[in-house]
Amino acid sequence: MGKGLAFGMKEAVVSRVPKATDSRADDPKGKFPPAASVPPGRVVSELERHVLLDGFRIVVDLLKSHDCYLVDASTGREVLDFYSFYGSMPVGFNHPWFDRPEVQAELLLAARTKVANSDVYSVPYATFVNTFHRVMGLPPLERYFFIEGGALAVENALKAAMDWKVRKNLSTGRGPRGTEILHFERAFHGRSGYTLSLTNTDSRKTDHFAKFNWPRVPAPWINFALPEPHRTADVIVRERQVAGRIREILDARAVDIAALIIEPIQGEGGDNHFRGEWLATSRRLCDAYGVLLIFDEVQTGMGMTGKNWCCEHFEVLPDLLVFGKKSQVCGVMAGPRLEEVPDNCFRLPSRLSSTWGGNLTDMVRATHTLRLMEQEHLVTNARVIGATFLEGLGELTAQEPLITAPRGRGLLVAFDLPDQARRDQYHAGLFELGLLSLRCGERSIRFRPALDISTGAVQSALTLLREQCRRMRAPVSRATANPTEEPFLDLPGALPPS
Repeated sequence: MGKGLAFGMKEAVVSRVPKATDSRADDPKGKFPPAASVPPGRVVSELERHVLLDGFRIVVDLLKSHDCYLVDASTGREVLDFYSFYGSMPVGFNHPWFDRPEVQAELLLAARTKVANSDVYSVPYATFVNTFHRVMGLPPLERYFFIEGGALAVENALKAAMDWKVRKNLSTGRGPRGTEILHFERAFHGRSGYTLSLTNTDSRKTDHFAKFNWPRVPAPWINFALPEPHRTADVIVRERQVAGRIREILDARAVDIAALIIEPIQGEGGDNHFRGEWLATSRRLCDAYGVLLIFDEVQTGMGMTGKNWCCEHFEVLPDLLVFGKKSQVCGVMAGPRLEEVPDNCFRLPSRLSSTWGGNLTDMVRATHTLRLMEQEHLVTNARVIGATFLEGLGELTAQEPLITAPRGRGLLVAFDLPDQARRDQYHAGLFELGLLSLRCGERSIRFRPALDISTGAVQSALTLLREQCRRMRAPVSRATANPTEEPFLDLPGALPPS
């Protein structure tokens, strides 16, 4: 057997292929023309030839965009970005950290080869895991699983919960039962496989796809349109009603239910907040009935709410925590309750896996953004600047009856409009004024800026919000607006994908 080769493989003789070159001297007849980039002005038309486009009518200039300002390469227009790719940008555009030669070299090296992290290991992979654990670790959730995409992260958390419950039932003679997931109205957990049975924010995202009839209960979120003390009294009544409904379901069929899943703050469903007392009630119910508790923190995690993880505000820990977006690499953290089953999905090989096991380039980028979050205290920044933003919204709503129910935790901020039509009009007006925002629920506007947002950027956003209120009091003729600057390429009133 050749030296260093395993499994009885014979050592092969390999002829080296000459290195590729882009020299025109090697192609004197011009058979292979140099690759040409599509000009910014043709990006949308070229994409539309093959791809359904329903996003912002913007072509991002990756060089000129900076901080919280996105520059449109096709027009040169600069807009204030409180959207940040659905909240997935941990820091703003072109942070100086990424100008460092050593950082650029690490990113380029990782991008040259897409490594299958599930099978072949590397220094960048180990460095990322070590950094993630140090900066974002949430003891005792010490077992990790990485994958590309938030929906697939949720999917694998569900699989881990199903495996755990079915094995428990098998061990007690109850048979292979326990694959149902208890979830909430207005939830968004993704659009793939199992998650389609949970998501119920917009029927266009789930209609006509195969789904399971898993138990769904109302979400007892806080109604910020009500003043105190009516607000708290109202939510306490609804919490008791929903807790009673959950007990009825679990009394009847806890053996069939693997987990209860909840977003600590529902995003696409309307930026709906829950009291810490409700999350604690959910924890107690899961413990009492032998069900796992899953927190979907794809949107709320990674410092967005002013703590590493939203659940830390309430001192309630789940059994499985799903993360994504600002983490750049998506995945699941698992706690000790999974260890009640020795052959759980985080211990038994090949139960959970994927070719890439997360993306190595994303891991390198995440390693550096995690270091930035540490050194620049960006989680604290999210808490402080978010409080400033929410205070400013409160002052604005006191003066402008058009907008109501300002709410937020850290930089996860939203408010309501009277109805969907005026919400969509307001949203379009913000785009025309130069502020990127997001719609959610039936009539809400939400904001998802990067963690290094500044006080100045928040004040600029508040000025634009005030101006749009003024414009809607005295509507400007559409003839005076730029007809090419519609905020979305989709149908009026449609919610963009999350």
